[in-house]
Amino acid sequence: MQPLPAITPSPVARRRTHRGLRWALALVVLGAGVGAAPAAHAAASPYERGPAPTVTSIEASRGAFTIAQTTVAASSVTGFRGGTIYYPTSTAEGTFGAVAISPGYTATQSSVAWLGPRLASQGFVVITIDTLSRYDQPASRGTQLLAALDYLTTSSGVRTRIDRNRLAVMGHSMGGGGSLSAANSRPQLQAAIPLTGWHSVKNWSGVRVPTLVIGAENDSVAPVSSHSEPFYTSLPSTLDKAYLELNNASHSAPTSSNVTVAKYSISWLKRFVDDDTRYEQFLCPAPPASTTIQEYRNTCPHA
Repeated sequence: MQPLPAITPSPVARRRTHRGLRWALALVVLGAGVGAAPAAHAAASPYERGPAPTVTSIEASRGAFTIAQTTVAASSVTGFRGGTIYYPTSTAEGTFGAVAISPGYTATQSSVAWLGPRLASQGFVVITIDTLSRYDQPASRGTQLLAALDYLTTSSGVRTRIDRNRLAVMGHSMGGGGSLSAANSRPQLQAAIPLTGWHSVKNWSGVRVPTLVIGAENDSVAPVSSHSEPFYTSLPSTLDKAYLELNNASHSAPTSSNVTVAKYSISWLKRFVDDDTRYEQFLCPAPPASTTIQEYRNTCPHA
């Protein structure tokens, strides 16, 4: 598969443009005095999809979009071993951002399958992949995640539903390490979410993609002290980033339906793939420690 051509404008430039527009709007609102609420709505991201979010809506097992799914045969693609695509059936609101998700070491896409309909019904095109080998290392899984995104946007039957400028990667364990590798090699991505990630590389200071690192307090496979925490701290301090540590959870916590993982993954993807600031409320200020959250760090306010 041929690599995607350079994307213009760059995601960084697009975020700066939107930030400039928000500042300009603020000046107009201050000068006008009245009509501030309609003006603020007019400045909303053109990529907003779905109704205004609530805690209930992002914790629900399904979002507002009716979805369908299709199988991608391994024989029909190169660069990864096929998978399953989940997508909203209606494009009445426009195109969608897309997310590729990798399983971990020795696992198949079934271990992350629950995220497919969960995210797609919130307004994303999602592909969960099988890797070329169950024993592929994180760097290879990162390359395969990018191959899956390239397939989605150039060859898949849902390519016309996707905005190729709004793409993200996720993964569990070595797939989570793969999402960091993918983000490091393709800064055009809009978001990365390693889920109890494992990687022998600990320094990710070169990453320029907004990243939500999710670790688990009782993870004995990829302990947070040697994986998720150093991943997070090595990311640039100027980057939009966050660290969520699941309370009293194990390495496998993200491999089955998990409200906390879904809630903050949806919010992160909406905020950075869709530039939808309606979801900022769930990320900033940082959620407090609770029965499900051991710790949450961030770099709020987000750019």
